[in-house]
Amino acid sequence: MRERSPLPILDALPALIVVDLQAGTLSNPTVHPVDTIVARSAELADAFRCRSLPVVLAYVVGSPAGRTDYGGGARHYPPGFSAPAVELGERPGDIVAARSAWSAFAGTDLDATLKKLGVTQVVLAGVATSFGIESTARAAYDLGYSVVVVTDAVTDLSVESHVNSIKRVFPVLGQTVSTADVVAAF
Repeated sequence: MRERSPLPILDALPALIVVDLQAGTLSNPTVHPVDTIVARSAELADAFRCRSLPVVLAYVVGSPAGRTDYGGGARHYPPGFSAPAVELGERPGDIVAARSAWSAFAGTDLDATLKKLGVTQVVLAGVATSFGIESTARAAYDLGYSVVVVTDAVTDLSVESHVNSIKRVFPVLGQTVSTADVVAAF
């Protein structure tokens, strides 16, 4: 069997998408300490900003209208729910994708904004692995972006869901790497 050659981690123009690291989600119980996820995401954001590369802060501001076993109907979250994690902040030049769906692309102009900038790749960090991260990764892949998931900068509400996304879903949609791998690739 022929050995695969390693792929480069970063394209010439990647964008970082940080998903749902906001006031309303930071208190949820997660598999990994959320402080660690925020710190690694902030490290990635700083690395991208230092190189004048796009940083997208994707926030959920409500829920879609569809019914589920947990309830249904569109709703808007209260003021302050979407405030970014202090460690991330929001800098001039950051792209904000406020949405009422799981994917950062759904119901936003994020795809058009990134394509206008010439972005060919998205690097994903944040919460939750099997919700916002996986939905954004699937949409990005379908839209033609190369996808990188920073596995030590994402976490989920359950171990099983997190492991399923990391081991079974993300390798089919793109590359799985660490924060150190991304920083070293610069």
